[in-house]
Amino acid sequence: MYYSQTLIPTLRDDPADAEVISHKLMLRSGLIRKLSPGIYCYLPLALLVLRKIEKVVREEMAKTGAQELLLPALQPSELWEETGRWQKYGKELMRLRDRHDHDFCLGPTHEEVIVDLVRKEVRSYRQLPVTLYQIQTKFRDEIRPRFGIMRGREFIMKDAYSFDADIEGAKLNYQKMYDAYHKIFSRVGLRFRAVEADNGMIGGSSSHEFMVLTDTGEEAIVSCTVCLYAANIEKTEMGHQAVGDACPRCGKLLTVDRGIEVGHVFLLGTKYSKEMKAVFLNDKGEEQFFEMGCYGIGVSRIIAAAIEQNYDEKGIVWPMQIAPYLVHIIPVQEKSEKVMMTAKQIYTALLEKGVDVLMDDRAERPGVKFNDADLLGVPYQLVIGEKNLAKGQIELKERKSGAVTVIETDQAVSHILKITVK
Repeated sequence: MYYSQTLIPTLRDDPADAEVISHKLMLRSGLIRKLSPGIYCYLPLALLVLRKIEKVVREEMAKTGAQELLLPALQPSELWEETGRWQKYGKELMRLRDRHDHDFCLGPTHEEVIVDLVRKEVRSYRQLPVTLYQIQTKFRDEIRPRFGIMRGREFIMKDAYSFDADIEGAKLNYQKMYDAYHKIFSRVGLRFRAVEADNGMIGGSSSHEFMVLTDTGEEAIVSCTVCLYAANIEKTEMGHQAVGDACPRCGKLLTVDRGIEVGHVFLLGTKYSKEMKAVFLNDKGEEQFFEMGCYGIGVSRIIAAAIEQNYDEKGIVWPMQIAPYLVHIIPVQEKSEKVMMTAKQIYTALLEKGVDVLMDDRAERPGVKFNDADLLGVPYQLVIGEKNLAKGQIELKERKSGAVTVIETDQAVSHILKITVK
């Protein structure tokens, strides 16, 4: 894509209302713009990142055998009344009434809707197990939206729901999703821990949160310095006293870190199927309640979490896996015919090889281009200038390390393919 043809409204200074680094850099790099408190427009660069995250999610969900569908965001109150959550959920549930005076909500989650669908369509044990998922916008009327898209009133989520004939099958599906989440968060380049968690409003018998470790995280988690034990503070009920306490698993010392929740898996059992009378016929022809699990990923939140872990004083440093572009071509003298011709040739060749490329064709000073390039955080910058070009060379800068490699112009495409195509 040519920079001049893309909406990338960068800002020189940090916005006054942005508290955490991800919010500041998402605004400064032109990823998002606020429509109202807790509600944001995702601009072209942000959407490119979102699509890459979604691609990873879909690939790993497919490996588990989960099937994608799309459920309505608008949900009738009757379903929520069946589970009692219409009253329990509180003011965070966005409620509205249609012209016929029927009550609805904008779904923050879809347990009721998916159970209603499955209880109508799945009648026999022969149709089980089944896991269904969607990637969809959710709504939550936060009392105090903050931190940009990290805690908004509208967000994008992947939610999956498994239905099994028995608890053993449900546990297998739970483990399958637990393992898939490890793969997803590893593939998108996050440093994270899976921690034992409280079940909250979702309910069920057990759950794990997937927490991205960062100083600006909203939640405190304790973890063992030796074994794999980790839990959030609510689960341990030890608060800040956990520092230096003994791990309940191995007796070694516990440490406390801050984390951002990006995923949560729940083993629900028959909680929702009993409340909504969702049954199937077992191999004896008897009615039996579905054993369920539900599994969520904050798809849009991953963007903010990734930035919280990957930035420096100049801007974002995108992980390769989810960067909006892999290569940022910077012609230093855009008025030079030779410079622009070389830049366009490399740009076209990389596009033909399937490499995502941004070319800064703007009539701007080199300093402006370099500052914007560092702010946007594309993994590799290809700098083309008359002086080096006269020697048949161009510069390749790695954004993360700042290391600059001088390469032969005619080797540029093959060199970039070696480091970007996995």
